[in-house]
Amino acid sequence: MIEYYQHRARKRFGQNFLQDASVIKQIMHSINATPEDRLLEIGPGKGALTQSLLDSGAQLDAVELDKDLIPILNQRFANKLNFNLHQGNALKFNLDSLNTAPNRLRVVGNLPYNISTPLIFHLLNKIGTICDMHFMLQKEVVKRLAASPGSSYWGRLSIMTQYHCYVEHLFNVSPGAFNPPPQIDSAIVRLVPHAVLPHPTKHYELLKRVVREAFSQRRKTLRNTLKVLLSDAEIKAASVDSDLRPERLDLAAFVRLARQLAISNPLA
Repeated sequence: MIEYYQHRARKRFGQNFLQDASVIKQIMHSINATPEDRLLEIGPGKGALTQSLLDSGAQLDAVELDKDLIPILNQRFANKLNFNLHQGNALKFNLDSLNTAPNRLRVVGNLPYNISTPLIFHLLNKIGTICDMHFMLQKEVVKRLAASPGSSYWGRLSIMTQYHCYVEHLFNVSPGAFNPPPQIDSAIVRLVPHAVLPHPTKHYELLKRVVREAFSQRRKTLRNTLKVLLSDAEIKAASVDSDLRPERLDLAAFVRLARQLAISNPLA
């Protein structure tokens, strides 16, 4: 187990501190950081993973929201030439401030469960900066990220992430690896931006809108959930069966629906 500095985990920050050395070793093996890498760690906590990331020789920036953890992190790592600490909210952190070359930033973190989904969407908005991402997440969230069409986990998060990235569910982590132990299982996921988008669209904003509407009532058919955007005939014109529920459609079908929306309603 990792030795801990005195700090009580705070529920409002969703804090569960990783403390299992064997899990840290598995994560580091998955990341395989090198001295040539530029890393961003989100939510370093007390620095359990931070130490190993710095030992790789990579340049590491870390973003921590909890002001009380800043002195602990500085005490441990401020003398490291390859460490730079930022106090703030990762959801508002400007990746452009790191001045990294395109497709060079590697993002890692044990993400608080209460912000994991909005944070992933935030990072997808800057996907051109990112080389890859490795996250500890609630296992249910990883299942959603890695889901396939037809699965009950397939939804908005799956589609918008897989539009940009290849998703790999690496391994699961039990509650006992944390202090305090969470009530749920966790998992490590790898997200790698596609070198070439498998289903590119000129209508990305419309794609986001179609997907959001389609899954707003996921138990209903597309005819009902998309009626504010597309008529039954327009859905069929996109080669999509309007009697299907949204979870039955693959990414390519949603891209076709976005294109149809652009044709049918240029002002949408």
